[in-house]
Amino acid sequence: MKAAGNLPALLEAFFTDRLIAQRRVSPHTIASYRDTFRLLLKYAQDRLGRPPSALSLEDLDAPFIGKFLDNLERDRGNGPRSRNLRLTAIHSFFRYVAFQEPDRARLIQRVLAIPAKRYRRALVAFLSRPEIEALLAAPDRSHRAGRRDHALLTVAIQTGLRASELTGLRCQDVFLGRGAHISCEGKGRKERCTPLGKHVVPVVRAWLRERGGRPSDPLFPNARGKMLSRDGLQYVLAKHLAAARKTCPTLRSKRVSPHVLRHTTAMELLHAGVDTSVIALWLGHESIETTQIYIDSDLALKEKVVEKAAPPNVRKGRFRADDQLIAFLESL
Repeated sequence: MKAAGNLPALLEAFFTDRLIAQRRVSPHTIASYRDTFRLLLKYAQDRLGRPPSALSLEDLDAPFIGKFLDNLERDRGNGPRSRNLRLTAIHSFFRYVAFQEPDRARLIQRVLAIPAKRYRRALVAFLSRPEIEALLAAPDRSHRAGRRDHALLTVAIQTGLRASELTGLRCQDVFLGRGAHISCEGKGRKERCTPLGKHVVPVVRAWLRERGGRPSDPLFPNARGKMLSRDGLQYVLAKHLAAARKTCPTLRSKRVSPHVLRHTTAMELLHAGVDTSVIALWLGHESIETTQIYIDSDLALKEKVVEKAAPPNVRKGRFRADDQLIAFLESL
């Protein structure tokens, strides 16, 4: 199908030629971009009264795209981050169109000029060492499923793999000899190796011995022996969090997702004195600036800096009220 001149052909070529054939983006990116254009085309059909196959590029001008983004926040309840994610997909498409349809540069540039919305970035959540120990102790290791879950959570916290990377691991991705590590294909189809600590190697070795199977089999399979899904990973984590909260009260006030385990890995490395550039490589961050969020969230690290910078005649430590009533008032 020739791309020039009509929206359906341009959009099809964008996915098949640009994203899949040329850039070889991940299935997650394809799914995210696909959902964006599903929403956009459905919105255009409702507003313009024409089916998606009858739409033209001129129908998707900057004012129309702006209204679509507003609709996402106002009517669908999406936050700024989701809005910006949809805008990224639209921008990517129009950058492709700029090469295919240079005579429509004015329309394209106006769409590309739509800015991302700024939003308040919250401090990242992570688990403390007592919380980590409570979570790892939660699985019942007298059962096979409990031993799998214990190995899964141990690897997740020590490696900091993304949920998709963790569930996508296969037995052949684990090397337990000298320089033990796990290899995975990360974001952007970049391969990386993540070291395994000495305390993790026996856990993984024992699980591999029990797991059996072929090298190409999933390392952490579901009950049917298939690849564990993201929902399955979330279920495993939620199940053991419920048990861990009985012994660790601080977990009761925390929302813990698989990504929080990734944040926990970064904070553990930061507390151990690992340089942020190494942490960025460890986690597979595209830019070291992404790793900066962990320093922003680490109050203990900031207090150490304050102590080093304090004058010699100033007593170190955090202020503590010397009277219960004053302490109560200070806490308000």
